[in-house]
Amino acid sequence: MGAYVYILRCADGSYYVGSTRGSLEVRVGQHNAGTFEGYTKSRRPVELVFSQYCDRITDAIAAERQLKGWTRAKKEALIAGDFEALRFLARNRSERRHASTGSA
Repeated sequence: MGAYVYILRCADGSYYVGSTRGSLEVRVGQHNAGTFEGYTKSRRPVELVFSQYCDRITDAIAAERQLKGWTRAKKEALIAGDFEALRFLARNRSERRHASTGSA
């Protein structure tokens, strides 16, 4: 059984990343109804801005964890489908990390 990783834009402009085995429409409805305690409950309404289907729930969870570590700029590039900007942002972050550790 497959699953989805998704990004919601909250009413305050922030992003929430999650995953679900079920219907995306039902899950977004649950977030908007305040069914879940936590981040989105006080930031409603939310809007689905990105989703990706994964064949396995473990893949969706791994993708969720990865996306949660991304900067806002990287999430926005992904949402916009701007893969060139996404590569640029990933490369620049990697270069900054190497520069701060003194490695090349």
